[in-house]
Amino acid sequence: MIVPVILSGGAGTRLWPLSRELYPKQLLPLVGEQTMLQETVTRLRGLAELGAPLVVCNESHRFLVAEQLRAIGVNPSAIVLEPVGRNTAPAVAVAALLAGAGGEDPILLVLPADHVITDSAALCATVQAGAALAEAGRLLTFGIVPDKPETGYGYIKAGGRLEALGFRENPAQSLTPKAQSLEPIATNCAYAVAQFVEKPDLATAQKYLESRDYYWNSGMFMFRASTFLAELERFAPEMLAACRKAVAGAARDLDFTRLDVESFAACPGNSIDYAVMEKTAEAAVIPLDAGWSDVGSWSALWEVGARDADGNVIKGDVLTKDVHNCYLHASTRLVAAVGVEDHVIVETGDAVLVAPKDRVQDVKAIVEQLKLRKRNEALLHRRVNRPWGAYECIDAADRFQVKHITVHPGATLSLQMHHHRAEHWIVVRGTARVTRGKEVLTLSENESTYIPLGTTHRLENPGKIPLELIEVQSGSYLGEDDIVRFEDNYGRS
Repeated sequence: MIVPVILSGGAGTRLWPLSRELYPKQLLPLVGEQTMLQETVTRLRGLAELGAPLVVCNESHRFLVAEQLRAIGVNPSAIVLEPVGRNTAPAVAVAALLAGAGGEDPILLVLPADHVITDSAALCATVQAGAALAEAGRLLTFGIVPDKPETGYGYIKAGGRLEALGFRENPAQSLTPKAQSLEPIATNCAYAVAQFVEKPDLATAQKYLESRDYYWNSGMFMFRASTFLAELERFAPEMLAACRKAVAGAARDLDFTRLDVESFAACPGNSIDYAVMEKTAEAAVIPLDAGWSDVGSWSALWEVGARDADGNVIKGDVLTKDVHNCYLHASTRLVAAVGVEDHVIVETGDAVLVAPKDRVQDVKAIVEQLKLRKRNEALLHRRVNRPWGAYECIDAADRFQVKHITVHPGATLSLQMHHHRAEHWIVVRGTARVTRGKEVLTLSENESTYIPLGTTHRLENPGKIPLELIEVQSGSYLGEDDIVRFEDNYGRS
C-alpha cells in the first residue's frame, strides 16, 4: 500500500500578499478551482492500492486543513500538528512512525502540499512504476526533467542506470548500477544518485541542462517506512530518538494528533536531503516529466498560468490597455493597468503589490519589513477563517470596530466574555441562537441584540444555511486576545 505523506507546513512568503503566515499558499486556489493542498491529494486518485493520506501541518492551520480535506471527501489517517518547525526529516520521521504503528510497513509517498503538477496521469504512472524499487529497499526521489537552465532549484546528478521501470525481466536481479558510462537520460528508467547539488549560477545551470545528467530536485520522495527509519537511525540517531519521544507522548485532540511539545522542540532540524538522502547508499532518482512547478514566486505562477493573447495571466476583475506578459490578480475590487509590461500586480482587501517579474524574489523582504513593524498584513487577511466560519473587519477606528461574521450551519462559537469591549449583533441572514448571561435568545433576519462588557455569551447557528451577522464592537481595547473562553468545541484555550 502507498500512503501519501503530505507536508503542509510552509509559509509561502514569496507569494505575499495572497499568501500569509496564517493562510499560506498551499491553502489557496492559486491555479485551479481547488486549493493546492486539495490538488495534491486528488491528483493521486489514479494510483492503485492508495491508502488514506497522512498530513503534517502547522498547528495554526489545523482547522483549515481539516475543512479542506472534508470538502473533497477525504478522511486522512492522521493530521499531525507540529508544535514548532523542524524541517522535512523530522516531519517524515514522525509520519513513518505513525504509519508503522500497527505493525504495517507501507510505502510512503512524500509530497509537499504546495506544488503544481499539470499531468497527474504521468505522476501516477511514474509513482506506480517506481514502487517496486521502494519495496526492494531503495529510497527514491523524483527528479524533474529540466527544460531550461534554472538557478532557483537544487539539482540531482544521475549515476548508473538501475533498471527500466516496468520492464524488469528478472525481479531477483541486483539493483547495483551497471559499470558502463552513463547513457543519455531516459524517463522510463531509474538511476542511482551520484550527487545532490546546490542551486547553481546561470552558466553552471546551462551546463547541467546540456549534459542531460542532472534533474531539478523536486523535494518528493518514496520509500518504505522501515527503510527510512533505519537510515535515519544510522545517520541521525538523535533526531529519530526525539521523534520517537514526540510520537510516544502524542495526544489525540478532535481530528488531530498533537506531538509532545517538549520532545519535538528538542529534535534537531534538518531536511531529508541533508539528513539521509545525501548519505545513504540506497538513494535512487526517477525522472519525472509531468508539468511540475514549486510555484515559489509570482513569476513561476505566471509561467504555469493560462495566458491571453497578450501573454497576461488575469485573475478577478481586471481591465487592461497595452499590457503584456503580466500577472494581474484582483481579489476585492477592480484593478486597471495601462502600458505595463513584465510586471506582477496583486490586489487584496488590505494590500497591493506591484513588482517587475524579475524582482519578485524580493517580495520576501517586504514581508520581513511587515514583521519588524508588527503589522498584521504579514500574518492574515482581512477575512480570517475560524473552525466555525469566518470574520472580516470592514471598518475600524479609535474605540470601535465593525465585523462581518459568517457561521457555518450547526457550528457554535466558544462560551466567552470580554473585559474591555461590548458588542452589538445584527442578523442579516439565517437564524442565530444567542446565549447572553442566563438568557437564550433566537434571532432572525433584521433582529439584533446587545452584549454588555463582561457578560458571558455564545453564538450558535442552529439552521441549515450560513448565518451572517454584523458585529459592532465598542470599548477601550478591541484586540483578539481579549477573549476569556469557558467552553469551546474546538479545543482552544
